[in-house]
Amino acid sequence: MLIAKTSHDVPSKLDNGRPIHIFVISPVVPNYPQAKFPVLVDDNSEIYQVTGPVERFAGQIASQGYVVACPSSYHEFEGPEAIPYDTEGEQIEKDIAAYDEDATLSVDLLVSLPNCNGHIAGMCLGGHLAFRAAFDHRVLSSVCFFATDVHSATLGKGKSDDSLARVHKGDMTGKGELVMIFGKQDTHVPREGRDLIRKTLEDAEVPCSFLEVQAQHAFIRDESSKGRWDAALTRSLFTFMMEVFDRTIGRDLGPKIVKGEKVEHVC
Repeated sequence: MLIAKTSHDVPSKLDNGRPIHIFVISPVVPNYPQAKFPVLVDDNSEIYQVTGPVERFAGQIASQGYVVACPSSYHEFEGPEAIPYDTEGEQIEKDIAAYDEDATLSVDLLVSLPNCNGHIAGMCLGGHLAFRAAFDHRVLSSVCFFATDVHSATLGKGKSDDSLARVHKGDMTGKGELVMIFGKQDTHVPREGRDLIRKTLEDAEVPCSFLEVQAQHAFIRDESSKGRWDAALTRSLFTFMMEVFDRTIGRDLGPKIVKGEKVEHVC
């Protein structure tokens, strides 16, 4: 399927109102100008903003029939351009509330687009932001690749996030489906950390697929991967991810029923 690229500047209520630049990659069906598609927030922050690997991965998803939004996660500090693959991005400290606002603004933008059908998912090459996006009741599924800092609660400024604490409180229970994908050789998330994440999700009865594969951190990055890129494994997991999206947001399944109660998703 053909794709088209646009961008939007959305005002922020935080950080002195500096707008967030959101890249949108959409499928195009010739002669069907009113076609509507499910949408995906690519909370892409692999600490370098919308890099080549991020854009290419988003483009592959869009070509499958999804509108994909890629926010420039460090808009408070940088322009919309990708940050070079060096240590600069790792030095930026951003408040958790600002990360959450970026995701909310991205979802708000997507549901306002005329080619959106109202079905929303989240995906992240850095993982943790898609994990937090799953707290939004409008997000029907979320796929998180090698999510860092979840087990240690060290995301953002001050290195003290509440992601697992919120899961424990039940903030993710009864919402969308979650997929967690980790490489067993990922030095950022040791076995003990993976076990903690899995146990917390299972105890909270969050519908989750938990995949541990033979790979290192950032194994799907096809540029500056430091020898970690695994193209074959990436292809396999892309297929798995698309099955989740096709099943959860690619079709209109009607209202969700959880333990005999209807759960409305307002989009």
